[in-house]
Amino acid sequence: MWPQTGKAANRNEPMRVPDVNVISGAPAEKAPLQGERGRPLVIRVGKHLRGVFDAVISRSSLIANDPVLNVRDFEWTAMLRENWEAIRDEAVAATLVGRDAPSLASISPDHRAIAPMNRWRSYFLWGYGYGIDENIAQCPVTASVVKRIPGLNSAFFSILSPGTHIPPHRGVTKGLITCHLGLIVPRDGDVRMRVKDRVVRWSEGETLVFDDTYDHEVWNDTASTRVVLLIQVKRPLRNPGRWVAEKFLSIVRRSAFVQEARDNVLSWNAAMKEMDI
Repeated sequence: MWPQTGKAANRNEPMRVPDVNVISGAPAEKAPLQGERGRPLVIRVGKHLRGVFDAVISRSSLIANDPVLNVRDFEWTAMLRENWEAIRDEAVAATLVGRDAPSLASISPDHRAIAPMNRWRSYFLWGYGYGIDENIAQCPVTASVVKRIPGLNSAFFSILSPGTHIPPHRGVTKGLITCHLGLIVPRDGDVRMRVKDRVVRWSEGETLVFDDTYDHEVWNDTASTRVVLLIQVKRPLRNPGRWVAEKFLSIVRRSAFVQEARDNVLSWNAAMKEMDI
């Protein structure tokens, strides 16, 4: 259990949650998992071509192409482990005390096929290089650590409700590597992730690094909430893979995949601010 200090002492306050309608097109509570129809052409074409891009990136990788990677190959993970308790306390204060982080299904249309509404929540600090200034200000220790990570792409608190299953899916590009820092890991059941044919489990204060372009899925078979800090960084590459990865990421960064999610996070924050008035 985390220390009951500061904001965390007010754990019994009712959650403040804006009406879901502040985000246009957000699915209803308990809506079936279904991909958003009519997505922009660049997103649909990109999904078909990413296998070709990933093959080039894989051959140019300066690190292993394994599903689960060795944390010792990423020196910056030590910073996360050394500061994990302060990061955990900021995650609790920002997302679990008196307010709630937005559902990933509401802010990201492209995740609605895998993210149950109000079961998988995300509190973004950075997304594809775009900082969310208000959220960064709420988490100064986390931000100061994360800003020092080389090749940072995204950073957010990933919050999984009790009894949630995230079905099999894969990430956007092999040009990115994903790291999880365990912050709150329930012990009253089994909370785990399968990455290809490996099953891994989180530990509080420990890091897990993996390639999310391999098929993976997540279970929280407990009665408690699981929280991790999710970091995405650029994969170390030589050319031509580095050039391909940079070009692909630049397209993704400008696409509706990122821009709509960014706008929706800002809309959520604006609604939260209105509730504070």
